[in-house]
This record gives sequence, structure tokens and C-alpha cells, in this order.
Amino acid sequence: MTKFLYQKGLPSYSFPTMVPYQRYLDFQENSRKNRRESMLFLEHSPCLTGGIGAKAENLLVSKEVLSQMGVELISLPRGGDFTAHEPGQIVGYLHIDLKKRNLSLGDFLRNLNESLVVGVKETWGLTVVENPKAPGLYTEGTNKKLISEGVYAKSYFTSFGFALNGTNSLSTFSLINPCGARADEMTSLTRLGLSDQFPKKRIEFVRQFATTFLSLLP
Repeated sequence: MTKFLYQKGLPSYSFPTMVPYQRYLDFQENSRKNRRESMLFLEHSPCLTGGIGAKAENLLVSKEVLSQMGVELISLPRGGDFTAHEPGQIVGYLHIDLKKRNLSLGDFLRNLNESLVVGVKETWGLTVVENPKAPGLYTEGTNKKLISEGVYAKSYFTSFGFALNGTNSLSTFSLINPCGARADEMTSLTRLGLSDQFPKKRIEFVRQFATTFLSLLP
């Protein structure tokens, strides 16, 4: 874990290796308990997560099949339906004390989306936009989903965040209807032909996102 930015009392950390999902869950609960803010940027091994709005019909295979494939299935208190994590994503988790910063959840979500839009544009020259009918951010014109989002706010303290599809295969998404949509509606930087120098671009994006988000934070 490497701290790379610390402004406005909010440290940002990047993880060089994959983080087990349960390890993150333990971390966020401890962060909420102690009202300790941070931003984390990491990757997970293949897993499926379902939020409080997850519908059984959107899980397309049995738990036994998932177990045989080595894909973990995790139920979460965040909003949203099923989504997938794979190596090659850029996963960002934001732990923000809304009460301390006098920040509404609506303003937090707007700041999150603006930071993602700026980060993607500045790093890859790609425009992503919101879909009023579904969560996440989509490529302009093609309406393919590049970034999944799911935020949990308990006791005025946020957790979870976003996952940007970078060089991941998207194969795990075929096991679900991601956020109730079809798996073929997902895209990645690789499919967009933008995966060149991904390790370097990943660092650029994370720094751009974090800097923009911090600039918008009270």
C-alpha cells in the first residue's frame, strides 16, 4: 500500500497487488467505526457482488458453478444489482465523512461523477456520460458501460465507489445481467483500443481522479 496524495485531511492509497474482497469489507467497516477517511485504488480477483437491489434472475449460473470456477459471490449493503470484479480493472473506494464536511450525498455523487469524467477525458481523451435510466458511466455515442458505480452511505459515512474496466476480459460479467442489463452492453479500454501503456495510464488516471475529487471536496 502506497500513499501518493494527502490533501484536505484525506489520504489516497494505491495497492500494488490484488486485495481480497473480504479484506476491503473489514477495512471499510473499521473506517466507518473510527470515522477515518481515505481513498483506495486497487484490484480484486474474480468475484461477483450483489447490492440490496440485486434480483435473483440476474445471476445466470448457480453458486455451485461459481465455486467450481473460483468466482466468489458476495452480498453487500450498497445500492445496485449484481456487478463483477476482475484483474485489470481500476477499482476506487471512497470513505468520506459527509457530516464532518457538511456534504450531502447528492453532492458527493455529483463530485464523484465529475471526477470520473475528468479523469477519463484527461487520461484517454474519451468522453463518458451518465445514463439517466441506469447507474454508471457510458461511452458517448455507443452507450457502452465503461464504469460501474455503487455507493453505500451509513451514519453519514460513505464506502464502496466505482470500477473502471481497463484490461480485464469482461468474462465474469457474462455470469450475470450486470446492474440488470446485458453483459454485451459492457465495454473496456481494451475493447475501445485504448489499453496501450495501461500501467502508466492507470497511475495517470488515479492521480487525475484524486486531484479533481479533492478540489471539489469542502
